[in-house]
Amino acid sequence: MMQQPAAEKQAEEELKTKARILVSDAMSKEGLAPLLGQDQIECIQQNVKDVDDQDTYDALLVRSGTTVTPEIMDQMTNLKIIARAGVGVDNIDIDAATKRGIVVINAPDGNTISTAEHTFAMMMSLARNIPQADASIQGGEWNRKAFQGVELRGKTLGVVGFGRIGSEIAKRARGFDLSLLVYDPFLTEERAEKLGVETGTLDEVLESADIITVHTPLTKDTKGLINRDNIGKTKPGVLLINCARGGIIDEEALYEHLESGNAGGAALDVFEEEPAQDNKLVSLGNVITTPHIAASTKEAQLNVAEQVSGEVLQFLKGLPALNSINLPTMSKEKFETLQPYYELSKKMGYILSQSMKTPVQDIDVHYSGEVTELETSVLTRSLVAGFLQSRIDAPVNDVNASVIAKERGITYGEKHHTNALGYSNLMQATVRGENRHFTIHGTYVKEYGPRIVRINDFNVDFYPTGHLIYIQHSDRPGVIGKMGQLLGEHDVNIATMQVGRREEGGDAIMMLAVDKEAGEDVVNHLTSIEEIKRADKIEV
Repeated sequence: MMQQPAAEKQAEEELKTKARILVSDAMSKEGLAPLLGQDQIECIQQNVKDVDDQDTYDALLVRSGTTVTPEIMDQMTNLKIIARAGVGVDNIDIDAATKRGIVVINAPDGNTISTAEHTFAMMMSLARNIPQADASIQGGEWNRKAFQGVELRGKTLGVVGFGRIGSEIAKRARGFDLSLLVYDPFLTEERAEKLGVETGTLDEVLESADIITVHTPLTKDTKGLINRDNIGKTKPGVLLINCARGGIIDEEALYEHLESGNAGGAALDVFEEEPAQDNKLVSLGNVITTPHIAASTKEAQLNVAEQVSGEVLQFLKGLPALNSINLPTMSKEKFETLQPYYELSKKMGYILSQSMKTPVQDIDVHYSGEVTELETSVLTRSLVAGFLQSRIDAPVNDVNASVIAKERGITYGEKHHTNALGYSNLMQATVRGENRHFTIHGTYVKEYGPRIVRINDFNVDFYPTGHLIYIQHSDRPGVIGKMGQLLGEHDVNIATMQVGRREEGGDAIMMLAVDKEAGEDVVNHLTSIEEIKRADKIEV
């Protein structure tokens, strides 16, 4: 007889210890089936605030109705994992959970199909005026001429954001004989070719598409992505759809574009402020709306509950949680030792992503010095997760970062070295794209915290946090003065400045820490200075 693998044997032994699970929000028996079918698991459905013995539960399952606060975690002293049956985890204090060694998981792809299908339902309804025609008949009318629509066949569909949902949209678009034009600044040519889609800039999508649907996450970079400055570039009669997040399309600009007749119509499932009962877009006759229900199908609600139930079961067996939002669970001592390097690696990922705003194929991480004695694979996943976080339309975490990187055609790896360049510990990370690469070095100093000590070939020394501006420039007299004057004109105050150069009069860099976030107009104006070759704002 073959010997049972150690991991499986351990998992079975873990199950012999009875576990208690609290389900604080309504979930069906079908969704909880993976847990209800286990003899060694007791599953209680009751709001966490009404439970007296909170300290006896190993796991907590919630939807959006329960807010998991640090106070609740302090009461649930035996809690090991929190599971959110859905995508968003804004109702869970992730930092508090991480500090307490509690793993937080979600169901990032459980509603992908429902959202893609709802997008097409909105698209068809908008193209054929179905809600308006239905309302007309309900009002006792029979006015066929008033509701002439357009066919989808032969039209160009512009997809802004090409993650899981965008990919599902593309599959369905081919069945309607729609041509596809995709904008995703982080989609490599290789992956686009593999998926059989044509890519373009945002302006090219706006100018060419008959129908535009957005599927990006809502971040500082994507808020107002379609706005007053660029919405006028769209075709006359364009149809715009947003089933992603309110705010990606600027609502004021959209209203003006619809009211003027430049846009043919809009279909909106999400709004900047919800509920959207006083939103003036709702009053327009060429706008159709739904109350944020793209993910609200029986199947999606069942899928997310089943997904997190299965993951909680696997976690309680001692196996990895595939959709963890935070650090894998570890001892308090181990976490305290790893934490400062973990925070540094995540910050390095943020900086790399915002400094390399082009498709990336490889991420290499090198460790040297004392940090090599730690579990560096956790740090590498943290860096990759930080790098990907603002680039995709789904939550990224340390565990699923590797899967998402693979889906995006990004490879990554790590190496250990003995030469720490005089530092007690050193982390070096390089990202490579089709046309350029970018490298940073970071170290952790107990007395000073995390530091970035080198960018590409330039020596610097700054604390990676807050509002930063990275500038590449020629080392010429007066350039710093011009830069300072321009920022002053825009009411942007410089807190600290690091300058690095290789040789007098050659290439140089500046890393500025400023008191408030610089707008895109400020960054664009900086590049108008003759000596400045590149400027990027970085939020850490």
